[in-house]
Amino acid sequence: MTGTERLAILARGENPNLILKMKSGFAVMADSQFLPGYCLLLAYPEVATLNALEGESRIQFLSDMAALGDAVKAATGAVRINYSIYGNLDPFLHAHISPRFDWEDETTRTLPPLSIPSEIKDDAAYQFEMSKHGELLRKIRELLTS
Repeated sequence: MTGTERLAILARGENPNLILKMKSGFAVMADSQFLPGYCLLLAYPEVATLNALEGESRIQFLSDMAALGDAVKAATGAVRINYSIYGNLDPFLHAHISPRFDWEDETTRTLPPLSIPSEIKDDAAYQFEMSKHGELLRKIRELLTS
């Protein structure tokens, strides 16, 4: 699915992972919750990279990214938040907001979140489900809107 398609689905309100529309884009729960509260901020309207944004648009995206990180940290009790912007696989601006916990396995605790082995990240037990992750989604939304 392209970035344009993902953003169109979010704009229509058809993605259950949607937390809310922020000033710079859409905050969503990641498809895999291998780190509970793992979220993304997808720039909207679509833009290729952070470097393509200028002035207030760039400041707003980074501000929204930090606000989402603050909400995730408060909602999950994470010890820190990792922020990353790649765009290598999905070539449109989106930021990964990854909570990190002191209970993480010692072998993966210091790895960048996307470097954690796929057998962990892609495990069906961690896939986003409203019945399992809806309360955390609502808590993050509440923290962002209060």
